[in-house]
Amino acid sequence: MLRPDDFFIFCDGGLGHLPALRAKPDLIVGDFDSHARPVTDTETIVLPREKDDTDSVYAAREAVRRGFGEFLLLGAAGGRIDHTLGNLGLLLWLEERGKKAVLADDYSVMEIVSRDEAEIDDSFAYFSLLNISGTARGIRITGAKYPLEDGEIPCDYQFGVSNEVLPGQKARVSLREGRLLLVRVFPDPTTPPESAG
Repeated sequence: MLRPDDFFIFCDGGLGHLPALRAKPDLIVGDFDSHARPVTDTETIVLPREKDDTDSVYAAREAVRRGFGEFLLLGAAGGRIDHTLGNLGLLLWLEERGKKAVLADDYSVMEIVSRDEAEIDDSFAYFSLLNISGTARGIRITGAKYPLEDGEIPCDYQFGVSNEVLPGQKARVSLREGRLLLVRVFPDPTTPPESAG
């Protein structure tokens, strides 16, 4: 999912993944409570440890300030549930500002669906629609094992888990009101499909 022309922002503990990602940071952001501050000539923003924003939130704000419009968040899910949920909130924050944002881990690719129709191809094992913000209404799902017409998903009843794209088709999701978290689940976590980006 990484491209050579990406602007890479590494946050604190993410620096531990530099060798695996084979990417050179363009910017480093952090309070360095989970990784030693590197000795480098790369631009580095050192944050205080006591602050309202997490390192990831600060990095996203800085990227928005610099004019970036597309975001790929890696290493932002799994581990501590509070950080994972906070980073799902970051997807909402970026979407509110008209930014395209995707959060990916070893198992799935996640993004917010609101104004624009989303498409899921059949290379994914499953997809789920979860409500993490208010109530979503006028939900339409086509090309899937469990289609839906003018549906509603509130936060307290998550019935949109584990749908499947019909073989050889593309599922499409749209909604009239609200926002949903779309989770595309890889068939095998060790080999993400080519279309994941």
